[in-house]
Amino acid sequence: MKMLFGIFMVFVYMGMAAMLAVNFFEWSATPLWNGVRWFFVVLFAAYGIYRGYREFTGEHTYGMRRPDEDEDFSQYGTYSGSFNEIEKDDEQEK
Repeated sequence: MKMLFGIFMVFVYMGMAAMLAVNFFEWSATPLWNGVRWFFVVLFAAYGIYRGYREFTGEHTYGMRRPDEDEDFSQYGTYSGSFNEIEKDDEQEK
């Protein structure tokens, strides 16, 4: 479900950038508002690309810790199984 929401949000950001680029909201054509509009075009497009990249690479864990790269977690059946083991180790250290 998290992945579907992430993909949906990529479309929202890119759609917003496209709508601002074609002046869908008909902002006035003064130089100041054109500058603000294009700033938001670049901002929405850049964040949409960044978020799409994170979805594509699977880095959309939103604050969850990732296992250390040098440790071997291949014995766990799921990604969450490795987190459970890390939490057990943390509790033992305390």
